[in-house]
Amino acid sequence: MIEVRPGGRRRIDRVLGPGYLSDLGELTLSVLRERRDEAAQEETDLSYLRRLLHARIDIVRAEQERRSSGGESSVVERLAAILADNAIGPATGSGRHQRLEPSRAGEHRRFAEALIGDTDLSDVSTLSDEKLVNALNRYADEEVSVSSYRREVQSVMDTINAEIATRYRKGTASVDDLLDTERGGPE
Repeated sequence: MIEVRPGGRRRIDRVLGPGYLSDLGELTLSVLRERRDEAAQEETDLSYLRRLLHARIDIVRAEQERRSSGGESSVVERLAAILADNAIGPATGSGRHQRLEPSRAGEHRRFAEALIGDTDLSDVSTLSDEKLVNALNRYADEEVSVSSYRREVQSVMDTINAEIATRYRKGTASVDDLLDTERGGPE
């Protein structure tokens, strides 16, 4: 399970730390943008981990369905279709357009693989029904945890974006300043 450690050095520890949103009105616009961007990167990484977990949940459910329906084709034979079914379905939840790539994709894959090792998911057809249920429960519990942290990070982003918008609305920040900053000029 992902845990937030107050005072920890990881990005999620900072973004969800108690002081991250303190005194936003006192921070410079560039610091606000840095914090927003840091939170956005964490949200991207959590979204990636969540997708990995969803794929594993889909694989376990597909094996359970195969068994209950007496299907002959293995999960491996149907893997592309299993994973595509989820990818083309309607979007749900609080997804946002991601312009960033996951920064810790390898770390998240290793985390998901460790869950696989713990549940023997490398060959779902060899698992007992009980082990399939246990694997599904473990992935689902982890997905709930990741989704919860993702929503918290999105809330942080929303709060910072609201502060930035307030500054533009009040005239204490300007689009010209933003363009200068993007061109490498002073802020």
